[in-house]
Amino acid sequence: MTAYYCARDQPWLFCFSVLSQSYVNKYYHLSMKGKINMKKLTKILSLMLALTLLLSFPVAVSAAELEDAPIDESRTGSLTIYKYDLTNAEKDGVWDSSYVSTGVFDQTGVNDVLGGGESALGNGETGYGYAIKGVEFSYVQVADIVQFSESENDSRTDSHVEVLYAIDKTKGADFLKALNLADGAQRYANADALDETKYFYQSDVLIDALAAALESNSTVVKNALEAYIAAGGGAAMPLTDSYGKTQATDVALGLYLVVETKVPEMVVTTTDPFLVSVPMTSVNGTNATDGGTRWIYDITLYPKNLTGIPSLEKTLRENKNDTGKHNGSAGITDGFAHTGTASAGDIVDYQIISTLPSITSESTYLSCYTFVDTLSKGLTYNKGDVVLEFFTDAACTDSVAKWTEADGKFTVAYNTTDAGESVMTIEMTAAGLTEINTSKAVYSGASMVNSGYSDCTVRITYAAKMDSSSDLVFGDKGNDNKVVLTWKRSCQNYYDTLVDDCHVFTYGIDLTKLFSDGKGDFSKVEFLIQNKTDNYFVKAELNEIEGIYYVVDHVTDKAEATHFVPVKTADAQGRIIVKGMEDDTYTLTEVRTDSGYVMLKQGIDVVISQKNTEASCGIYGADVLGLIQNDPRYADIIKDNGDLHNMPQKHLEHKLLTASATVDGKKVTMLEDNGSANAEAPLTVVNTSGFDLPQTGDHGTWMFTVGGIVLMASAMVMIFIACRKESNR
Repeated sequence: MTAYYCARDQPWLFCFSVLSQSYVNKYYHLSMKGKINMKKLTKILSLMLALTLLLSFPVAVSAAELEDAPIDESRTGSLTIYKYDLTNAEKDGVWDSSYVSTGVFDQTGVNDVLGGGESALGNGETGYGYAIKGVEFSYVQVADIVQFSESENDSRTDSHVEVLYAIDKTKGADFLKALNLADGAQRYANADALDETKYFYQSDVLIDALAAALESNSTVVKNALEAYIAAGGGAAMPLTDSYGKTQATDVALGLYLVVETKVPEMVVTTTDPFLVSVPMTSVNGTNATDGGTRWIYDITLYPKNLTGIPSLEKTLRENKNDTGKHNGSAGITDGFAHTGTASAGDIVDYQIISTLPSITSESTYLSCYTFVDTLSKGLTYNKGDVVLEFFTDAACTDSVAKWTEADGKFTVAYNTTDAGESVMTIEMTAAGLTEINTSKAVYSGASMVNSGYSDCTVRITYAAKMDSSSDLVFGDKGNDNKVVLTWKRSCQNYYDTLVDDCHVFTYGIDLTKLFSDGKGDFSKVEFLIQNKTDNYFVKAELNEIEGIYYVVDHVTDKAEATHFVPVKTADAQGRIIVKGMEDDTYTLTEVRTDSGYVMLKQGIDVVISQKNTEASCGIYGADVLGLIQNDPRYADIIKDNGDLHNMPQKHLEHKLLTASATVDGKKVTMLEDNGSANAEAPLTVVNTSGFDLPQTGDHGTWMFTVGGIVLMASAMVMIFIACRKESNR
């Protein structure tokens, strides 16, 4: 059977004529072959001709013409919104500001490009292209659509007809005030007589007033209009889905204010509030050329958002009072790094630097900005010393606010994990969030766009102590210190995280003490250890159960230094194992040994050094909830230190350290400790037997004794005689 098709733009009459002609030809050929009689063919042709004549008459109203006619007051409309990430669409070159929205659904120009293919996000959810999930729009009717006419009888010189928008004087008061049109300012006064309860406005006046208000003070106007919708019974549309889509149906005819009222965490700038008429007159644009020819009842909108994330970086340094190799200043670059070393008992300074995301209106207010900091087992927080300071610049030089725990702007809670790690949670209180969102200390101008501490940098400082125990990790594994930042905006079901960490390393010395004849007393041996780099003596305590010395302090007075005594082992050797030493140059001096053995001539120099490895810290794998950082579109760029427009997260992948050691300038292979390589520098000290003095025997000793007595007696006699002679004179 032959199939026949009509193009979409061909009239139905033409299509029917083609179809009729095809059937005529078919039945004519059949009749010629004798398979159908001419009488039946005549009836079929008569029926087709009648139908053709019927379709040739003009039809009064067609489905296509209904939308071309004046507004059908019996109808309702709909609003469909597709929400996209403009920041990254522009960055990737798939979108630009030349797009002109027409109110008509655009499959190829928008959805196929910005919607894109499916991708797995870091939190296990699915995303599509640049769609933004979790945005809420709210809308409220602000005016009725009215057609107004006037003539010479109405004090005009000509007849006049136009569309006006009637705003209720009471219900619309706050709306007009936000647009600087309070009390009916700039209304079309000639229409006042239509309804004394309403103000009548031309569309141009409302459009210009809204634009001027937003330009003058975007944040204040956005907040005012968001509040107006909430107080005025506005309806909230469902949160945008994975395709960025939300929809409101059965929308009554009228003029509507649409405001973005909730956003997920990555949105930094909401769409400006806008007015939309339901229905709207068609306009020319990217995907439509029939502007001004019809009414559109089902309107599709493509508002855009700018997106971005905070930054997060954690670094450390050894406290200056504990020989930290820096100037001890508050500068964020003074000795702070992702990796460092310290001795057991030392205080380690920590700082967490985070640049806040943009805050532009109540919809973008932060509802959560929480830091969860974890110290590996072997380090202990110095509680009560947390300080938060806000700066206008990333270098943290221009301070605008400083909070301590006593100020009530944040809380600090401590707990311990099952693995023995110490955890500190720093959470903003309601008062703290209010200041972050609304403070006028940074943005106070009449035309401000940002709010509160938008784009400011917060610096958190605290200290921790390296414990003098086996809980410390010695060697290349290091002691990991992680921080996780969680933030939310107004859409609190949506949140994101960033992760960073730093590592502090510490080491040890493993000295084996031997006597050449295997007979010496280890308890008679003593060593002093001096840090030649920082010129102090090591003070340590012996864990008698483990037989290991753990560093507890360093002292400048030699008299206070620990005298390290070898611990006798099962194999008749002596061991001095000292753990918790930073990378430096140390001199081990033997200050005592067992009688009959020769002490070392001079001290032994042990140098522990570090260098970077190719091994990287695995912070990206730890960021399991990072919607932005782990999104395939961004992860590679971040790791490559690429340019992230409006995404300030730094390239945080840092290299871990490895240690090496020399003893008196000769390289030694460092020992591992509990699976951690390069943990202890080994050396062996041997005391040999001393040389004996000459031995004379018993007779020689007796003779010397007797001789001495005789000499003494003779001397006394001579003294006595001399004295008597003197007295006789």
